Amino acid sequence: MGRRRAFDEDEVMHAAVELFGGRAYDGVSVDDLVTHLGVHRNSLYKTFGSKRGLYLIALRRHVADDVRPVADALSAAPDAAAALQLVTAADLGLLLLAAVERAPADEEVAAEVATALAALDQAIADALGVPPELAAAITAAALGIRLRGNPDGVGAELARHLDPLG
Repeated sequence: MGRRRAFDEDEVMHAAVELFGGRAYDGVSVDDLVTHLGVHRNSLYKTFGSKRGLYLIALRRHVADDVRPVADALSAAPDAAAALQLVTAADLGLLLLAAVERAPADEEVAAEVATALAALDQAIADALGVPPELAAAITAAALGIRLRGNPDGVGAELARHLDPLG
């Protein structure tokens, strides 16, 4: 009979989302994972298979725990300004990094990112009653603002211009 797991998988996943969301896949070594997650190297490989395996599970967890709730909240947004504020204030770091770093080189990551972005687009389209193309543009603008790190400055100005859409 094998030994009992000496770590909480939920805690490890939360820490992995935080680590990958702050430094991206290529910026995190296996040694970084072992140190930051507090999991022995052998346990990491036995549980997750590889660094990439852990990354995919962390990305899926991020989508479920962080992106989905934003999409749900967006569905109830009263106007474009509120929708923009929700997206720019959300913790979507891992999704953004996955979109620019891993998705172009990894089909599985690309599929996860596409699904998450489609959920955000659909929620914005539903909330604002706008065509899917405009919803995708609003999502892209909001994520771009988030990526630039200025949600209050540029985001507030864009939100004022989007108000007539609501």
